[in-house]
Amino acid sequence: MPTILAAPRRPETRAAATRLAPGLVLAAVATLVLLGASRLLAPVTGGAVSPLVLALLVGAVVGSVLGRVVPRSGRAARFAERVGPGTDWTARTVLRAGVVLLGLQLSIPDVLALGWRGIAVVVVTVTCTFAAILGLGRLLRVPRTTSLLVATGFSICGAAAVSAMTSVLERDPGSGGAEQARLRDDVAAALALVTVYGTIAIFALPPLASALGLTDHQAGLWIGASVQEVAQVVAAAGTVSAAALATATVTKLARVVLLAPLVAGAGALRSRRAALTAPPEGDAPGSDAPARGRRAPLVPGFVLGFLAAVLVRSTGLLPDVVTDTAQQLTTILFVAAMFALGTGVDVPRLARTARRPLVLGAAGAVAVSGIGLAAVLLLAP
Repeated sequence: MPTILAAPRRPETRAAATRLAPGLVLAAVATLVLLGASRLLAPVTGGAVSPLVLALLVGAVVGSVLGRVVPRSGRAARFAERVGPGTDWTARTVLRAGVVLLGLQLSIPDVLALGWRGIAVVVVTVTCTFAAILGLGRLLRVPRTTSLLVATGFSICGAAAVSAMTSVLERDPGSGGAEQARLRDDVAAALALVTVYGTIAIFALPPLASALGLTDHQAGLWIGASVQEVAQVVAAAGTVSAAALATATVTKLARVVLLAPLVAGAGALRSRRAALTAPPEGDAPGSDAPARGRRAPLVPGFVLGFLAAVLVRSTGLLPDVVTDTAQQLTTILFVAAMFALGTGVDVPRLARTARRPLVLGAAGAVAVSGIGLAAVLLLAP
């Protein structure tokens, strides 16, 4: 009897694997190429351009050629249909796995070494920046999802934070194909802004820190609390001094620790809002019950996995080879996920609607730098 019950699952599993295989192979090949290209470009860009952003751009080009967003006919259309399920799975599942592994880069004792003043600078900067960018987004009439992704990327850790928040937004039970397509465009816009304004910060903040007479410790705190990407923080603080670089790196990691509560809070808020706006059971016969049965948990599973990974790393029991390997694997997973997300970006629409997000990014860059500087001067004199 058990063999009779188990037998039908094998064809289903094999069929699912066959359906996902073309997209998974495309994402894997693209990831290998992108990682190689990123290494070649690193000396030229100084690490200012994240491989995640490069992956999204290449994915957008590939998606446009295949016609995943603007339908085409012929071989390109047939190929796009074949790779679609695999790239969609990569953009969702692989992305969440990368967020979990990101936790292995964070150690609570290292963060606590900043002292209460340094931690206060981080908390104030992240909280105020996030709120400020959301408010600016409303004033500029930028779509709520775009504002949320930009606020997350600017206040926490750039592309990785945008990726984590994307996983929460994809869990929205009421979102359909059109909403998911717009979400990919919003992700592309947020990542582009992180790259542009983070690169500007590399060249702007070190001379400003010198002109303001900040100590190396203060400069490291300011850069670590204000610049978006880890690589951008290293590039900026490294031009000040070794002491500033050490402080900036730990400060940046402290910001990443706040990713979990921020993403969990956003997920809980969206779930609560969806529950309040959902029609009463019985108003739409045959439609509400399944949706209610599939209601997502308040705290996403990948966020719990991220927190567990942080706790494991904080024990100090993991050898360096494990943490180094986890860091490289995290980058690989994020690159694959960003490429897959990019294949669904509507480039023409993104170009038409980019003006207001660009202004929001400029205002957000000023906000995070100003708030971070004020926090350093007031809390870590």
